[in-house]
Amino acid sequence: MTDAPLPRRAVPGRAIIHLNVADFAVAVERGLDMRLCRRPVIIAAQAAARAIVYDMSEEAFSAGVRKGMPLWRAQKFCRDAHVLPPKPDRYERAMRHLFAKALPYAPRVELVDDKGHLFLDVTGTGRLLGRPEDIAWKIRKEVRKDFGFDPVWSVAPNKLLAKVATRIVKPLGEYIVEEGEEEEFLKPIPVAFIPGIEKPDITQMFEFNLKKAGDLLHWNAAQLEAVFQNRARHIYEAVRGIDPSPVLSVDEAAPVVNVDHPFGEDTNDAAILEAALYVCVEKAGGELRRRRLAAGRVGVTLDYTDGVRVSRAALGETATAVDPALFRVAMKAVALAWRRRVRIRHLKLVCDRLCYPPSQVELFADNEYRNCRENKLVCAIDAIRMKFGEQAVFFGRTFNSTRKW
Repeated sequence: MTDAPLPRRAVPGRAIIHLNVADFAVAVERGLDMRLCRRPVIIAAQAAARAIVYDMSEEAFSAGVRKGMPLWRAQKFCRDAHVLPPKPDRYERAMRHLFAKALPYAPRVELVDDKGHLFLDVTGTGRLLGRPEDIAWKIRKEVRKDFGFDPVWSVAPNKLLAKVATRIVKPLGEYIVEEGEEEEFLKPIPVAFIPGIEKPDITQMFEFNLKKAGDLLHWNAAQLEAVFQNRARHIYEAVRGIDPSPVLSVDEAAPVVNVDHPFGEDTNDAAILEAALYVCVEKAGGELRRRRLAAGRVGVTLDYTDGVRVSRAALGETATAVDPALFRVAMKAVALAWRRRVRIRHLKLVCDRLCYPPSQVELFADNEYRNCRENKLVCAIDAIRMKFGEQAVFFGRTFNSTRKW
C-alpha cells in the first residue's frame, strides 16, 4: 500500500458567499412574463421529436419532472405545465447582469456557470461592507428588486461548504456555516449532495453502506485509499469540509475572447453559417490583435432549435491572430459540432490558450508565403476600418451576414 494521503487544512478566517438562483432558466422567463409565476413551467423544445427537459419550475419538480427527462414523459407527470423553448443565450446575458450586480460587494466574484451560481469572497471586507450575511442579504434584496429573482444564499468558510449549504435550503432560504462546524454540518448530508463526489464513487460507497458524509468520517486516509485509490484524498477532504480552492476574480480567470452571433431566423444553410462564422472570426481576430495576443485553440458552440447545445474545439498548427487562419481552425471545430439535421439558433466563437504571437519561421516556403500575404491583407483591412469605420470594407462571403444581422 502506498503512503496514506495527508489532509490539507482549510484556509483560516475565510468568508465565502454562494448565491444560487434556483431553476434559473425558469426564473429568467418569469422575469420577462409575470403570467408564468406560480404555475408549473417546463423549459424544453416542444417541436423536437426527442426533446428533453432543460429546466423546470418547483411546481413541475414537485409533480415528478426532472432535468434530462424526455418531454413526453414530463408532460404525463405534469399535464398542466406551460412549455417554453430554451434560450441559452438569453440566460447567459441574465447571468452577466447578475454578476455585475454582485461585483461591487466583493473584490473576488467567480462566475461559475450560466445557471445562476456565483461565489463571492468577502474575507476582510467587514469594516467597509459589514458582516458577510449582511452583504448576502443586500445582494439578494437588490437582485429581487431589479430582476425579480429570489436567490438562495449561504455563508461558509469555503466554496464546498457554501455550495452544500445552498443545496439543502433550495428553493428558498439561507444558511450560515460557522468556522469549526464543518464536520458537524456535513455529518447528516447525503454523499450525493457533496460537490466533486462522482457517480462511480457513490456506487462504491453504497456497496459499503456509506450513504452520508458522517459514515465516511470513521474511515481514515489509509482505509479510503485501499478502496478508492487515487480518489481517496479528494473524498477524505470533501466529507470533512476541507476546500482551499480560491474564488477566482475576473483577472485570474482563464483569458479568452468570446464572440456571440444570434441568427435572425433559425437556419441550417451552410453558406449562412460560414458567413456568420467569418464575422465572428473577424471580431475575435481584431480583439486579439488589439491585445497583441494569438489564440492557440478555437472553439465553437452551436445552440440548436430544440435547445441542444454542442461545443467543440480545434487546435491550429500554430497560435495565430490572423482572420483567415483563425477561420480555418474554426471550420474544423464546426465540422465536429455540426452533426445534426436541426436548425441552428445561436453561434458562439471562443478563442483561448492565448499567448504572444509565435516568432518561429515556417518550415515550408508555401506556408510562409501564404501566411505573410494573409497577414499583410489583415493589416491593410484593419487600417482602413480604423480610418473609415467597421463597415468600410468587408469580405464578399460576409455580405449577407453584414446586411441582415
